[in-house]
Amino acid sequence: MPMWFHPSVRLNLGFPRILSSTSSSFKSISTALAFLNPTQSSDDEYASSSSLSSSTASSSYANSTATDISGYTHNLNTTKTSTPVAQDLFDASRVVQILNSMKRDPKTAISFFDRLKEQGFAHDVSTYAALVRILCHWGLDRKLDAVFLEVIVGSSNGHRQHPGFEISDLFERLVVVEGLQADETLVRAYNALVKSYVSIGMFDEAIDVLFQTKRRGFIPHIFTCNFLMNRLIEHGKVDMAVAIYEQLKRLGLSPNDYTYAIVIKALCRKGDLEAAVHVFQEMEVAGITPRAFAYTAYIKGLCTHQRSDLGYQVLQAWKGADAPIEAYAYAAVIRGFCDEMKLDDAESVFLDMQKQGVVPDAQSYGALIHGYCKSCNLLKALALHNDMVSKGIKSNCVIVSSILQCTCNMGMSSEALSLFEEFKGSGIFLDEASYNIVVDALCTQGRVEEAVQLLEEMKGKRMSLDIMHYTTLIKGYCFIGKIVDALNLFEEMKENGFKPDIIVYNVLAAGFSRNGLASEALDLLEYMEAQGLKPNSVTHNMIIEGLCKGGKVKEAEEFLSTLEDKSVDNYSALVNGYCEANCTSEAYKLFVRLSKQGVLIKKSSCVKLLTNLCLEGVCDGALVVLETMLALNVEPSEIMYSKVLAALCQAGDMKKARWFFDFLVEKGSSPDVISYTMMIHGFCKMNCLQEAQDLFHDMKERGIEPDVITYTVLLDGLSKTNLRRVCSPLDARENKEGKVDASTVWTEMGDNGIRPDVICYTVLIDRYCKTENLQDAVALFDNMIDRGLEPDTVTYTALLSGYCNKGDVDKAVDLFKEMSTKGILTDTRTVSILHHGIVKAKKLQFRR
Repeated sequence: MPMWFHPSVRLNLGFPRILSSTSSSFKSISTALAFLNPTQSSDDEYASSSSLSSSTASSSYANSTATDISGYTHNLNTTKTSTPVAQDLFDASRVVQILNSMKRDPKTAISFFDRLKEQGFAHDVSTYAALVRILCHWGLDRKLDAVFLEVIVGSSNGHRQHPGFEISDLFERLVVVEGLQADETLVRAYNALVKSYVSIGMFDEAIDVLFQTKRRGFIPHIFTCNFLMNRLIEHGKVDMAVAIYEQLKRLGLSPNDYTYAIVIKALCRKGDLEAAVHVFQEMEVAGITPRAFAYTAYIKGLCTHQRSDLGYQVLQAWKGADAPIEAYAYAAVIRGFCDEMKLDDAESVFLDMQKQGVVPDAQSYGALIHGYCKSCNLLKALALHNDMVSKGIKSNCVIVSSILQCTCNMGMSSEALSLFEEFKGSGIFLDEASYNIVVDALCTQGRVEEAVQLLEEMKGKRMSLDIMHYTTLIKGYCFIGKIVDALNLFEEMKENGFKPDIIVYNVLAAGFSRNGLASEALDLLEYMEAQGLKPNSVTHNMIIEGLCKGGKVKEAEEFLSTLEDKSVDNYSALVNGYCEANCTSEAYKLFVRLSKQGVLIKKSSCVKLLTNLCLEGVCDGALVVLETMLALNVEPSEIMYSKVLAALCQAGDMKKARWFFDFLVEKGSSPDVISYTMMIHGFCKMNCLQEAQDLFHDMKERGIEPDVITYTVLLDGLSKTNLRRVCSPLDARENKEGKVDASTVWTEMGDNGIRPDVICYTVLIDRYCKTENLQDAVALFDNMIDRGLEPDTVTYTALLSGYCNKGDVDKAVDLFKEMSTKGILTDTRTVSILHHGIVKAKKLQFRR
């Protein structure tokens, strides 16, 4: 037997390029296989090999096979036609016969079926049915899925787009012609068909097939039902999944533990938590013990619907009852608390899970890190990440992307770049989103060329640029005024097959406007519409704000006037633009005019306007903004209240500041340490020490602990009185009048564990020097150094001034030299004080 015909190798060989008009039929199955699997030899070699085979083979089987092959090879030499030989030499019934004989060898059957198709044979419903029976018999679900998809949507190999019959015809053939009953083969076929429909999102068809099984006399496998319901939930079709569950129960299907868990997840997704509890009760009646997935699904449902506190209580109760609660359930609660911005509670859960012997995984760490990043607590996020890595838990691109984004949001672009390199150097895989965050950070700094290099690095790692990366880079070029480069990149993006979306056009519109290209921005709007994209409110807003930023305020006003349907967002954009262009008075006038019409601009625009008014000292206008918001039932944010209070204190209008402070307290807003400190500082500046002391006592009575800044402000206020102290504050004695003095405040700081900082020491040193208590000033200076604090220029200047006032110029000069030795820069005030001290000393010496 020739080697090319040996059964062990024939299936791995290529197809001959045979063309024939002969419509012969094969005498044996082996002949058919030999036809489909000859070597890549020449025609003469085929003939020679056939002759050798017929003269040396010891079996008639081999003789007949070789003779047949010799004949078909001869046809190749004599016939030139475009008709595929497979279509001429086989008919459907013969192929079905061959496939049926291959039932015990599914690999050979699949190869035979596929190679016939490649040779141009048009399989019909009967040949597909024969192949399906073999695949079902052997449980080859993956290949079965491919076959069904081919019938449903057509072949993807380019030879045939569609077999020419419907999937219903195939199953009709299986049941009616092939005579399949409700056996395992037919059940497997229906299960596979359901999964095929689900995999391409044809859920209605999948459900129809699922319930056809009842008419066929059997119930689908529970795994198939679970697969369908789970995918429905993931695609947001929760009600449909629950309805299928109810219908399957009516059909007599027995759910398993995973079925119940899927239904619990569905009910929790839609917020029907009470119904989810009933499912647990159904499981108990059915004698099925819930697994960890079911418990976690319910806990996650509670947390998703802002019930994290209840979710944690349920977790603790089930944990106490020895339910299989895993780290994922804890992660769900941590994530829930973080979403509700209850970070202290989230941290408590994180610590509790470790006490309970549950080892935190990357998801648990990631949830808490993401929460800290949302609250811009970068230090805690980094500390937690370091703790995770130190315990051998591998970080991932999702976690580090949160950290990188947080760093950028805090305006720390340079630090984000350093962290990116650190993460990359530690071996953490950084995906396209991680790269884009850093690319955006570089573009924000105007370092666009470095951003381009980073994208090239990304491509070198076989990661592809997507529309997100192009958009970020286009925005970067617009930011630095390189509009031509932005447009070139825009064209490159289109050439690479990316269709620009509304976001890309908005970025370009903002870029044109920001760079003063008003007419080009308007032309872009027309181009967008020609491309089938209608500019939206965001597009208009970007043009309005961009024109204002580019100094084209009048053009921005004119553009707004051309809009037919002006929205609140458009007016808000103009207010923002006015503020960016330092036209705060115009912004305020527009705000007042709109509010009189009962229209309130966006809250973020109110914040921007209020900020500008406060910075410019227009406190009455800022108060009007707050009053208007409250009148229109919009609650200002805490930061807005704080800005107004700070502006009033800065302006020295303490009467109005006190009124505003009391107003906030009365309306239920709890002042914090910052608010109290601002008020105390304002009163101290106005030399209203009694009012400052009253507030200091009030904050402590409310349980608000003063921090080092509060104490420093009060000490500074007390130090500016004209009273000259006899006793040292280090003696920690109260004065005879029983009022709060610097000594009392200093002692209280120590008792409360508040360590003074450089500024606090400097305030006291300056006070002692000005009250001619140089000895205590020097003692404080030395005490400060002993505690590890390094005096700065202001501290040295205060003490140097004290020496000069005392006439001790030599020590002042020594102190000046010490500053130089330590590398502490001197300023003009330091030099001026020393110069006057030396001159004064010389005059005194001259008079003597």
